[in-house]
Amino acid sequence: MFMRSQRLMSMVVLLGLGLLVVLTRTGMCQAADDGSVIGRKVDDFQLPDFHGKPHALSDYDAYPVVVVAVLGIECPLVKLYTPRLVELAKAYRDRGVAFIGLNANYQDTPTEIAAFVERYRVPFPVLKDPRNRIADRLGAERTPEVFVLDSKRTIRYRGRIDDQYCVGYSRPRVEREDLRAALEDLLAGRAVRVPETEAPGCLIGRVRTVEPHGDITYSKQIARIFNRRCVECHREKELAPFPLTTYEEVVGWAETIREVINQRRMPPWFAAPGHGEFANDMSMSEDEIRLINQWVENGAPEGDPADLPEPPSFATGWRIGQPDVVFRMQEPFIVPAEGVVDYQYFVIDPGFTEDVWVKSAEARPGNPEVVHHIVLYAAPPGTPLETNGDGGLLAPMVAIYAPGMPPWEYRAGSAMLIRAGSKLVIQMHYTPNGREQQDQSYVGLRFADPSEVRHKVRTSMALNLGFAIPPHARDYEVRASSKLRHDTLLLSLFPHMHYRGKAFRFVAEYPDGTSEILLDVPRYDFYWQLRYDFAEPKFLPKGTRLRCIAHFDNSEDNPINPDPNRTVHFGLQSWEEMMVGYFTMVRASEDLQASARSKR
Repeated sequence: MFMRSQRLMSMVVLLGLGLLVVLTRTGMCQAADDGSVIGRKVDDFQLPDFHGKPHALSDYDAYPVVVVAVLGIECPLVKLYTPRLVELAKAYRDRGVAFIGLNANYQDTPTEIAAFVERYRVPFPVLKDPRNRIADRLGAERTPEVFVLDSKRTIRYRGRIDDQYCVGYSRPRVEREDLRAALEDLLAGRAVRVPETEAPGCLIGRVRTVEPHGDITYSKQIARIFNRRCVECHREKELAPFPLTTYEEVVGWAETIREVINQRRMPPWFAAPGHGEFANDMSMSEDEIRLINQWVENGAPEGDPADLPEPPSFATGWRIGQPDVVFRMQEPFIVPAEGVVDYQYFVIDPGFTEDVWVKSAEARPGNPEVVHHIVLYAAPPGTPLETNGDGGLLAPMVAIYAPGMPPWEYRAGSAMLIRAGSKLVIQMHYTPNGREQQDQSYVGLRFADPSEVRHKVRTSMALNLGFAIPPHARDYEVRASSKLRHDTLLLSLFPHMHYRGKAFRFVAEYPDGTSEILLDVPRYDFYWQLRYDFAEPKFLPKGTRLRCIAHFDNSEDNPINPDPNRTVHFGLQSWEEMMVGYFTMVRASEDLQASARSKR
């Protein structure tokens, strides 16, 4: 499944999960086309820093080049790129390049800017642009976005810092350092060869130009939607990069919120409507999206605070109840401030000398700010486990943690069997957020009394090992299937592919010749590996063929494609591919206790 060597995007890009600008999969980080500001003269201006001290552009007349970096303190990409801006500012200081930070976000206070500067050891002034005057003059739209001014203070470069981080993906390494290249061109007396690039990131939280009006208000309607769909992740000390629990926290992100929900990037849910009902469906309804759009259009009115709903309560302890056993990673793992982190695997010997039946399982992050997801596997005796833990990855999944995903809890009388002598393998996906941190996550299991287990929960899969995706194929189809030998109650579905995965569908082909789409994921996202839990177990009669249909994009238009020039086969590494449809089930007519009695 997910392999140790996979190179993964950093959290903030994902989550951004949260509220990052969403671009199309093709051309997400390509050069801009229209509305260029290159050649625009920037007149002198003066703004205060977080201390209130004024700084003017003319203060840097002695510097032949000035970089204006537009920043926002909570934007995930800003958190990733600020250390790089710090490095560049230090590297070019003695070569005649001055850096200035510009914060035009309505929601960012001087106190918060001061904490940001201290946290990242920013050596250049970060100025507050309270009415967005200078941001408007520059033509700035996103954070982070940089503008390089020559000695006449004419804009010669505008765009991203480099090409590693974008929205929805991250490259394993930087391939083009756009800002550095622009500086080298100017310092060498050349025209900037690539003067403009797209700057992915968060929309600037501009001062609202529309007077708030209308009956749709934050207090009356919008807060309720956010409480249902967003706040579980967007609150203090959770994975999302900023909280959305109060009007003051929300209003500065209003335009970005509208953008990402219209693009269906947030909340993260990829099942197409009309095929099955799922207990963990996080998607917004059309009515909710309409209300948010109208609210933003009306100037994002707060309304009467007396109309606010009670804030949601979230479990502070185990959601499955007190576990019978808890297993923790042996040692803390250090998560770097930036870059990409391979999936990490931690093998634990639970010391099970007898078979155990698990009725509920919960994986919990030690540090939710940097843990994107956790998968717990149970590797049966005899499974070859290498030191990196990769050998256990085709073992049954026992628990999955991802933001907003409930723990696995089985109905009374149903449980999953873990054989005596099994090893537990904890798979960790970490997402750096701009500061070095550490994590020591853990999992808890609750056991069922064997005398009460009537149905064995099984994990199975439809798997294709023999495909060959041609070079540059944009929509290559691969199929796999599994025929059910018993009447079955299907509990959940879990599609899995690697970087070239594009779409995935589960179809039930019934013995009478009819068929039904059980799950359709038209826009598969490698960085959001979701499990789809049926609201009610789905009955499939004996002889049903569960067919999985996957589509892969091996073209150069796929921005996370490691190499569009090669034929791709099945493999465990990220630059290879997998096509697996996992599913959990119980046999509908199975009664383990009745069977045990009949054998006596």
